[in-house]
Amino acid sequence: MELHTCAVTGHRPARFKWKYKENNNGCKRLKKRLHDQFIALYEKGVRRFLVGGSLGVDQWAGEILLRLKEQPEYSDIELVVVLPFPGHDEQWDSRSRERLAFLIRHSAECVTVGKSAGQESFTQRNRYMVDHADCLLAVYDGEQNLKSATMQTVSYAEKKGIPALFIHPDTGVVSLKM
Repeated sequence: MELHTCAVTGHRPARFKWKYKENNNGCKRLKKRLHDQFIALYEKGVRRFLVGGSLGVDQWAGEILLRLKEQPEYSDIELVVVLPFPGHDEQWDSRSRERLAFLIRHSAECVTVGKSAGQESFTQRNRYMVDHADCLLAVYDGEQNLKSATMQTVSYAEKKGIPALFIHPDTGVVSLKM
């Protein structure tokens, strides 16, 4: 199976033990795992990465991919930011909004799937990403909470038969599910 496009999903910062403290060792380890998996996926032919434009894993993944893209050997990486609806970041603090704006400015494409605020727009966004990907990279702890958008995205990818790579947010263990 040829891989060209990877969707990235994962929890918001509130889910992690370190919350919003990105200088925490757990957060640093998670970002290193994301970086290493992006390189491994690149070596398998993935050039296009879809991220959901939310706080936490989406934002970190986008920033890591843009840093990789600055290196000549990864200059053909394409970042696609997929937003749930216009203005979904209006309630965020200014630094987080600036980080998202930076990702959008430097992305190959920005897609907005929903028209208005609401859970349905987030579901549409997550399904759009899976529908346009050959594989999924999920920062996911296996929790079966039906309200978890990450769990719903993982379940949707499983139903579609898309291979998924998992990074456990607490342990950093990487696993593959085909």
